[in-house]
Amino acid sequence: MKHRAILPQILLVISLMSCNDRSSAPSKDSISQLNLKRGEIISCGNQDHKFGIAHFEITGDTSVQDDFDLAVELLHSFEYEESEKAFAKIIDEQPKCAMAYWGVAMSNFHPLWSPPTEAELQKGARAIAIARSINTKTKREAAYIDAIGLYYSDWDKTDHHTRCVQFENAMEELHNDYPDDMEASIFYALALDAAAEPTDKTYARQKKAGDILTALYAKYPDHPGIIHYIIHTYDYPVLAQQGLAAARRYAGVAPSSAHALHMPSHIFTRLGLWDECIQSNLQSVAAAQCYAGSAGIHGHWDEELHGLDYVVYAYLQKNEDRLAWQQVQYVNNIDTVSPLNFKVAYCFAAAPSRYVLENKNWTDAAALPLHPNFAWNKFPWQEAIVHFARLLGFAHTNNMTAAKAELDKLNVLHDTLQRQKDRYSANQVAVQIKAGEAWIDFLSGDKNKGLQLMQLAAAMEDSTEKHPVTPGEVLPARELLADMYLDANENENALQAYEAVLQRSPRRYNSVNGAAIASKKMADKQKAEYYMKQLSAITARSNKQDM
Repeated sequence: MKHRAILPQILLVISLMSCNDRSSAPSKDSISQLNLKRGEIISCGNQDHKFGIAHFEITGDTSVQDDFDLAVELLHSFEYEESEKAFAKIIDEQPKCAMAYWGVAMSNFHPLWSPPTEAELQKGARAIAIARSINTKTKREAAYIDAIGLYYSDWDKTDHHTRCVQFENAMEELHNDYPDDMEASIFYALALDAAAEPTDKTYARQKKAGDILTALYAKYPDHPGIIHYIIHTYDYPVLAQQGLAAARRYAGVAPSSAHALHMPSHIFTRLGLWDECIQSNLQSVAAAQCYAGSAGIHGHWDEELHGLDYVVYAYLQKNEDRLAWQQVQYVNNIDTVSPLNFKVAYCFAAAPSRYVLENKNWTDAAALPLHPNFAWNKFPWQEAIVHFARLLGFAHTNNMTAAKAELDKLNVLHDTLQRQKDRYSANQVAVQIKAGEAWIDFLSGDKNKGLQLMQLAAAMEDSTEKHPVTPGEVLPARELLADMYLDANENENALQAYEAVLQRSPRRYNSVNGAAIASKKMADKQKAEYYMKQLSAITARSNKQDM
């Protein structure tokens, strides 16, 4: 009898925790203000919506659990728009499900890309406010909501990185409080990667994330978040080999995600596996084109340009100039992309700049245009890439007046980034400024000053890391230093500099070729033959690369 008396109380507690419960339900107006993305989930590459296998347990009506798992799978592969649509479906069916609003906030976070727009920040903050207003969530769910809530808190007053660190600290606490919650561990690893400082050469946060993810990967090899974040965690020269197994598996785990098809190429690029990089991105580009058509996007989807940026880079490393040029022409003819963001601006600037600079087409570099009808004022770092290419072009064609005018433009863009408190991008442009000054002085006849400035530029670039979105610097500063040494007939210094580049960027064509030339000039027959064999291996044709 005693147990019968307790049973109704237990049922009452379960009912109060249910996403189905109608008490304190968010108003229709508050949900409407979120302006949620809605519609069918778009899948390209696999009609079974294969996005990996994840399970994120939530309280409430089990009828939405499968939809929630799908939403999390999409979230882990950075399919942010589709993930938000999946969370919106849950909200429409169960508006009391607090974790669905958590999902909306997470879908607008994209921690390893560019920071959210103001509209995304407002949406995330509103979603968190609704989630917090729902009183049926568990303590664990409240912890998840509060963690991402710290990122959106005071977003208009606090910088992006500081808020990423706040998210990291909260996720560490959640991870410690719920050690058996696999998703807490995975999102904590993501938070560590998001908060990592690009100047930290100990890779402390990345190594901590790697330990967590590697342990989980052995048990759950088909989880999209585990495998995806392993790749991001090890996307560094000294760590990349540890991510190779995951890179070669991810596309098979989540073949319906264009980003999952692209992501392995981060590791392939780090290791100089150019054929695998090309194939990875050709598949991703095709999936992105399919997505744009299925989603009714007018023009091109941003993920397509992201893949194209990597394709151009990889073709150039194989000395496949014809194939690289075809892709550059394609990029140059694109006039409409959605959404307009960091990745789009970077591809528009970097792809054509890489082509002329890697080939040392200085006349074409000097005449390089900015992509027309594009809001370059919103992307000063990316615009700087084109001005840097022009500067090098003018300097190498002995038009120093024009080269100095481009240098002035770089300084203006650098000042803009400093005012915007975009420290990382400002530092990247500072490297370009120093390298530009170096080549102007060197080619004007002051070789010693040019070399000193170029050494400083190389050291500046060595002190940080590439942005996680990009395949690499448009031209490595230390490779430019090596080229300068070679021009000055300081062949031993040139060889050392080229070899230092190859430590960070294995199988880079111009550095391997430069090392071969420097070795030959030094009459080092053994090294010259070694690098010539590398060139032959790098440029060997793959029967799949121009599909």
